[in-house]
Amino acid sequence: MQSKVDVRCPQCHVDGRVSMLSMSSEIPYFGEHTQITITCDSCGWKHTDFIPSDGDKEGYWSIIVDSLQKNSARIIRSSSCTIRIPELDLEVSPGGSASGYITNIEGVLKRFIDAVKSVIRDLENKDSDFQSAQELLQSLLSAVDGSNVLTVELLDPRGRSQIIHDEAESRDLNDSEISALSTGPDLPVFEMD
Repeated sequence: MQSKVDVRCPQCHVDGRVSMLSMSSEIPYFGEHTQITITCDSCGWKHTDFIPSDGDKEGYWSIIVDSLQKNSARIIRSSSCTIRIPELDLEVSPGGSASGYITNIEGVLKRFIDAVKSVIRDLENKDSDFQSAQELLQSLLSAVDGSNVLTVELLDPRGRSQIIHDEAESRDLNDSEISALSTGPDLPVFEMD
């Protein structure tokens, strides 16, 4: 269901140009969920998130990526999820414009690869950080082609994220982990007329 909502855009602050689309569907092995996408016709701002129907429970998911087959493991990442690759000391935390998405392990690795490539473009060739970034890029590329083993972790204080694979492990987050995590944007709940 799509509706115009009479609220101010959180990005450009223009009134009455925000639309909200909500759609409920079934994701295999994840269950029923509602996808909410909020957009502003004025500035193009967009926010997407996934809300499971079975409620939220703070969660940690991990998978050791040690084969090409595991690159196809499904990832549901909500806007409140932090993704970590501990072996490479990489982390992406939810920021002010974080959105949820559905992808696979390879898709997550490619997002990290794109970010590292962007950093490399901004560095001078002689800079010591340049060499470190090149090594990091090579480690990520090797993981995509199956020659480098690493772990992908999802930490979601709102419990809306998951790794779907038989070898994925999950557990509850403890209080200290929850307090150390960002939850990303807190958007107002829009009421439909």
